[in-house]
Amino acid sequence: KVTYGISFLFLLLGSSLLVAAQDATEDEEAVEDTVVEDEDDEAEVEEDEPTDLTEEKEEEDLSGEPKASPSADTTILFVKGEDFPANNIVKFLVGFTNKGTEDFIVESLDASFRYPQDYQFFIQNFTALPLNTVIPPQRQATFEYSFIPAEPMGGRPFGLVINLNYKDLSGNVFQDAVFNQTVTIIEKEDGLDGETIFMYVFLAGLGLLVIVGLHQLLESRKRKRPAQKVEMGTSNQNDVDMSWIPQETLNQIHKASPRRLPRKRVQKRSVGSDENQMCSCLIYSDCILFV
Repeated sequence: KVTYGISFLFLLLGSSLLVAAQDATEDEEAVEDTVVEDEDDEAEVEEDEPTDLTEEKEEEDLSGEPKASPSADTTILFVKGEDFPANNIVKFLVGFTNKGTEDFIVESLDASFRYPQDYQFFIQNFTALPLNTVIPPQRQATFEYSFIPAEPMGGRPFGLVINLNYKDLSGNVFQDAVFNQTVTIIEKEDGLDGETIFMYVFLAGLGLLVIVGLHQLLESRKRKRPAQKVEMGTSNQNDVDMSWIPQETLNQIHKASPRRLPRKRVQKRSVGSDENQMCSCLIYSDCILFV
């Protein structure tokens, strides 16, 4: 019995030691797993940080144009106002102020029209004006630029971008978008274009056709009216028909000299002598005719 009791004690001690050893092993494995997970998380964090930086750099490269320097100010003034007539000169002035402590070198000035919904798409790109001007600290400079919008662009909106490119003595490159807005190109009103000339010629031809038509209509109406007869009378001796008079009589009439009519003597006659007076007048007229 004593032997069985001792062996039972050894069994209990052995089992307790095994349980303790298993617990210790499990704790160590859990600690190791925790350490491994922490190391993995740190590695992931370390891997993620360079990725974010790379993405930011890529975004900067894509968005990509250099920015304006905080040590410089720019202004713009359109000489004839912010009107942009098609096929006409647009002139503006750009002012540059160096507020820093080192020189700036203004390299060029450029302008372009772009699609208003996508400024990456160029509609009309103008030639860059080379300047290569050194601006000392606390100094100002003014630059002039002009361009001509294309005639087919009249009446439509476009994005106008004007950039001033400069750098400092350290080689840092800057670009200032002096003007970046959507503007409307105005159609040119003065002068004569092909469409206006064609319209004037068409109207002139139409007016000429109307005049010719009216003239022909009036002429046709005049032809249809009968000519009105005008009575000339017998005042002209050439119109008297002398063919019924014998030729001998006509010759005598032309050759005979006209005689004076005898003066009428004033005689006192009675009222009852009217018949005698009429007869004498008839005799007297017959004598004149046949002399």
